[in-house]
Amino acid sequence: MGLVEIIDEEVGTHPQEKLSVGTIVKAMILNCLGCINAPLYLFSEFFKGKALEHLLGEGIKAEDLNDDKLGRSLDKVFGVGVKNRFTKIVLKAAAIFGIEQKSKHLDSTSMSVQGKYKERIEDEEDEQTKAIKIKFGYSRDKRPDLKQFMLNMICSGDGGVPLFMQLGGGNESDKKVFPQIIKDCQETLNMEGLSVIDGAFYTAENVGMARSIQWLSRVPLKEATETLANISEDQWQQGEQDGYRWQVRASEYGGEPG
Repeated sequence: MGLVEIIDEEVGTHPQEKLSVGTIVKAMILNCLGCINAPLYLFSEFFKGKALEHLLGEGIKAEDLNDDKLGRSLDKVFGVGVKNRFTKIVLKAAAIFGIEQKSKHLDSTSMSVQGKYKERIEDEEDEQTKAIKIKFGYSRDKRPDLKQFMLNMICSGDGGVPLFMQLGGGNESDKKVFPQIIKDCQETLNMEGLSVIDGAFYTAENVGMARSIQWLSRVPLKEATETLANISEDQWQQGEQDGYRWQVRASEYGGEPG
């Protein structure tokens, strides 16, 4: 699917380098597929005894995959911006493997980390290369004692393939982040079809800005509870699957009919 070529085109190559950044990223993916969780300085150990010339190219040895080379490569990828590069690679893969994008699902999760992660004053203005803030926030994995960062992702309804990925600070609000993600994706993804969005999206401001897309989200719990309390048993429609039933109700939120 041209992973190495896409990355090298974006990052650039040097005629004297033995391993390009694209090849390093490919090696990292192979390492992840091996389900190995180890520090970068042990990265080369994973490739000892493996057919490296077949996997990565002629003349490449395990010791070439050292932590210095990996660190410099990660810095270069970060320097050109991860978000748009990820989407470019994924969309090419989706086209090759026939992944349908008739529906998509936007949600977020938190990733806890160990350590203090003291805040620094950053000068970067470019959103593509601005460092995220590791902070305390609402922990999805029940670890409020640890600092965290956020992972926002849009996946295809066909197979749950990630189409868009964005990292965020540990105390980011989904209500504020999701609208910007949708706006960004309208420039890079085909947003036709149904977009399923986490219930945090359902605010008066967000509902108003989402007129250009077809979306589905959960209404606030209070409104849902009140609606359920006023539905009689004979008003329910039986779903095609056992155990499921449904009822259509219209509502207005933020001046927008729904």
